[in-house]
Amino acid sequence: MTAGVAAGLSADEVAARIADGKTNDVPTRASRSVAEVVRANVFTRINAILGVLLLIVLSTGSLINGMFGLLIVANSGIGIIQELRAKKTLDNLAIVGQAKPTVRRQSGTNALPPNEVVLDDIIELGPGDQIVVDGELLEAANLEVDESLLTGEADAIAKHAGDTVMSGSFVVAGTGAYRATKVGREAYAAKLAEEASKFTLVKSELRSGINKVLQFITYLLWPTGLLVIYTQLFTTNAGWRDSVLRMVGALVPMVPEGLVLMTSIAFAVGVIRLGRRQCLVQELPAIEGLARVDVVCADKTGTLTENGMRLADVTPVGRDDTAHRVTDVLASLAADDPKPNASMQAIAEAYPDAPGWTATAAAPFKSATKWSGVSYAEHGNWLIGAPDVLLDPESATAAQAEEIGARGMRVLLLCASDAPVDSPEAPGHVTPVALVVLEQRVRPDARDTLEYFASQNVTVKVISGDNAVSVGAVAATLGLHGETLDARQLPSAPDALADTMDTYTTFGRVRPDQKRAMVHALQSRDHTVAMTGDGVNDVLALKDADIGVAMGSGSPASRAVAQIVLLDNKFATLPYVVGEGRRVIGNIERVSNLFLTKTVYSVLLALLVGFAGLSHKLFGTAPLLFPFQPIHVTIAAWFTIGIPAFILSLAPNNERAHTGFVRRVMTSALPSGVVVGVTTYASYLIAYHGNSSTPAEQMQASTAALITLLMGAVWVLAVVARPYQWWRVALVATSGLAYVVIFAIPLARKAFMIDPSNLEVTSTGLALGLLSAGLIEALWWVQGRVLGERRTLWRTEPAVQD
Repeated sequence: MTAGVAAGLSADEVAARIADGKTNDVPTRASRSVAEVVRANVFTRINAILGVLLLIVLSTGSLINGMFGLLIVANSGIGIIQELRAKKTLDNLAIVGQAKPTVRRQSGTNALPPNEVVLDDIIELGPGDQIVVDGELLEAANLEVDESLLTGEADAIAKHAGDTVMSGSFVVAGTGAYRATKVGREAYAAKLAEEASKFTLVKSELRSGINKVLQFITYLLWPTGLLVIYTQLFTTNAGWRDSVLRMVGALVPMVPEGLVLMTSIAFAVGVIRLGRRQCLVQELPAIEGLARVDVVCADKTGTLTENGMRLADVTPVGRDDTAHRVTDVLASLAADDPKPNASMQAIAEAYPDAPGWTATAAAPFKSATKWSGVSYAEHGNWLIGAPDVLLDPESATAAQAEEIGARGMRVLLLCASDAPVDSPEAPGHVTPVALVVLEQRVRPDARDTLEYFASQNVTVKVISGDNAVSVGAVAATLGLHGETLDARQLPSAPDALADTMDTYTTFGRVRPDQKRAMVHALQSRDHTVAMTGDGVNDVLALKDADIGVAMGSGSPASRAVAQIVLLDNKFATLPYVVGEGRRVIGNIERVSNLFLTKTVYSVLLALLVGFAGLSHKLFGTAPLLFPFQPIHVTIAAWFTIGIPAFILSLAPNNERAHTGFVRRVMTSALPSGVVVGVTTYASYLIAYHGNSSTPAEQMQASTAALITLLMGAVWVLAVVARPYQWWRVALVATSGLAYVVIFAIPLARKAFMIDPSNLEVTSTGLALGLLSAGLIEALWWVQGRVLGERRTLWRTEPAVQD
């Protein structure tokens, strides 16, 4: 049983250790520091490129052409503000959701935050508790510890007084207490977690896809940039000032300056929005990952039903045991359980007056065995557990228990044994005494949540340790149809298990190792699996699922391994997480289309002008200045990309997530970019008169090209914004009207160096702009047919749950 009761530290001893720095100052996993946030958003590669180009432009004395430098301020400022807001949300929620160890001191035993633990503190342990610092066991009663999070081995390890325990492991069964021997950064788990951060985008399909695109663009930028620099400086004979401005005008739009920023903002805003719903996102890709989930494995207790239970009935089944004796046994079992689970708590509430029997042996409840028990010398050996595990399935009592379970009740068997509960022969030969019937309340929002997943083609599998018939009955009351299977009949072969998982919907009597195997089986069939749970028996499955979702009231171990923690314990929050993930994925895909289309037409335009310059050098043809100065590409980005992209990245969006992000984006952006680039170049060539052009004619030719580019780019925005809602139409219309206003105001025309006064040249630009818009529209419909996607102009269903 126990090796004595160890006294805790005194207040003076605690103060002395704090003064010596012997505290559990573990590295925070909540987010980056403020300094790191600022540094990460200011000192970026894109800001560096834009900064160099800004200095080059300023050296020419043209301040107006340096307006693109405001992008550096905007990118950094918006990124810092949004990430700091997300940091504050994460920090606050992390404090609420953190596991609090039970620390025994001379002043009393209290649950304390992990950072208040000091060296030599005595920390008490119970089922589901996470071991927060390394230590030496002083007390152990049937204690079993799972170290799989550290070692990868899933077997529970029996621990005795004198054994060491490592931080990061958790208690499977039994109770105990240990003295902290290593705290803070010296503890094993802290060393592993030193570099960990919740505010991260690693292992994100979306982020890795964007990185691949940026990598490809980088390969294009170097040769294209060098070609533009050479041709503009050494072939145009336009003077260094004009050549430099045209060179910068070619280079600036090639950089997708807002793409990474918009991605980070979308994720950060997702964290903030979910934080308002008491949802702690411990790893940012979880927002994206849950949006891609097509199978949700839900535990019954604590997920579909509420944690608390109520004792509904006790039905004696033995001939010689009176109701009074059953009451004494149940009261004693509840009183002698140091860490009662929900079932035992319900029994304790119903029978608070124990007779005071002396326990001689005890066996804690384990998910693997499905029973617990206490031996009371002359009062006998008593077990309470699953009837279908302890009884012959053909017995009348087992049939009676099955019948009660079919009504959705939890049924436990109280029985006497001929062997002490801690003997190797336990449970031994058992004699049924009574059926203990517990009532669980189904969560009022569970049905709506299951219906939401069904409407989104997300399959729900109910996986529980409870009796299969009872689990199936609860699932049926919630409208979840499908066959139920007792997990003791599950095949062990991976392929056969995967087939079984496809066939059945509800599973009962599932062991922790089986939950893990079931997740693996689903993943082997290319399913993206989310696992929800709250108990220590869910930890292995939560850890191995694509997305682990833990309840805030669950065990510290389950919360520690989950990517998402529902602090308000509401299963109904999951649809909002799915919706937030879809908002992020869908909107980033839209925004990526805008930025990458701009990059494509900018690179193409630079190549065409560059090759024209080489042609001049090689064959003596007319040299060609790049059509735009930096101010032109700056105003072009304002209303076709910058402002619309920011709005679209934060807008409601509940479109289903699709795989193949890079393929989808490039399939859309490449053709559109080529159309805009070629028509803009054609417009410029028609209006351009070569070396004989006066400055006014040069400006008119640039204006015609700018008109063509703007019309094509606005139509790209019009296509990307589909399917339309009133505000999306208003966004596109406002963007187009903004350019009409700029061209209509004389002061703006002068400031932005545009001249639409030559009607012939301007008409050419307009005609080619219309051609560009028409081709982009046709491409959108053709792409839908090729990709097998249904194209719609107007949204017909609500955008998102909110």
